[in-house]
Amino acid sequence: MTVLHPAPKISTLTNIRETLSQAMGDHLLEAREEHGEFLFSVKREAIDDVLRMLRDEHGYQQLMEIAGVDYPSRAERFEVVYMLLSVTKNHRVIVKVQTDAETPVPTVTNLWPNAGWLEREVFDLFGVLFSGNTDLRRILTDYGFEGHPFRKDFPLTGYSELRYSEDEKRVVYEPVELAQELRTFDFLSPWEGADYVLPGDEKAEMPPVADPKVTDSPKDTGAGPKTDEKAANKVSEGSPAEKDAGEDRTPPPAPTEDRPARAKRKGKTTDTKAATTPRKTVEPNKANVAPADDAGASGDKAE
Repeated sequence: MTVLHPAPKISTLTNIRETLSQAMGDHLLEAREEHGEFLFSVKREAIDDVLRMLRDEHGYQQLMEIAGVDYPSRAERFEVVYMLLSVTKNHRVIVKVQTDAETPVPTVTNLWPNAGWLEREVFDLFGVLFSGNTDLRRILTDYGFEGHPFRKDFPLTGYSELRYSEDEKRVVYEPVELAQELRTFDFLSPWEGADYVLPGDEKAEMPPVADPKVTDSPKDTGAGPKTDEKAANKVSEGSPAEKDAGEDRTPPPAPTEDRPARAKRKGKTTDTKAATTPRKTVEPNKANVAPADDAGASGDKAE
């Protein structure tokens, strides 16, 4: 008899892509599988209906994350990624929409309350607007911060920095001043051998990499008759441990029960000599044990 568990450990994922694609209908733009997960790109204005359908009709109960991605070369440069989890199927799906810096995305705070915090993160870091979010304000950057740090065109050094001024007794904003210029990495592995000095390595000693180590002759490896003679000699030859190996210089201690000159104990404590003396081996009673021949004979009679 097959037993169906309401929350199986491993759910059957057969035809999930086709089933969800048909359920999304005209809202679906693209469906594909990457890294064992299904990705669905849908129309921006239909994101509320699609996520509600996935939650109520297909069992994707939890909104795990809302993330943003920036593609500056696209007309709609931003992607908003919704990651859903089904605790009954033990399965995840990803839903994506595209937008730009001016066009808002419908909020999903009416479906999941935690979407309010997640949408604020995407707004703060990418500048994506969400229509219907009543508390769309920065959550990670400071008050008065200019720009959105996760955009690809955001300057690496930022615009300004803040610090507490002991003279003015308040927080002040100043232009960013770096004590060291930002290094540019050219993606050349230094350990593969660069033909120039890397920044910061001006004082490093350069090993003679032009002279490779070879083992073509015994001179390079140290092998030869002299090495073979030394290898035949025992390293421990003549050592004290080897000389005294056949002699047992430490006799065992005398047993405590064989010391009659031991001082008597004080008080009412009785002596334990009888307890430490081994018992004598009692020979078995020959009268009670039948000889082997008799035992065999009695066995034959019993049969």
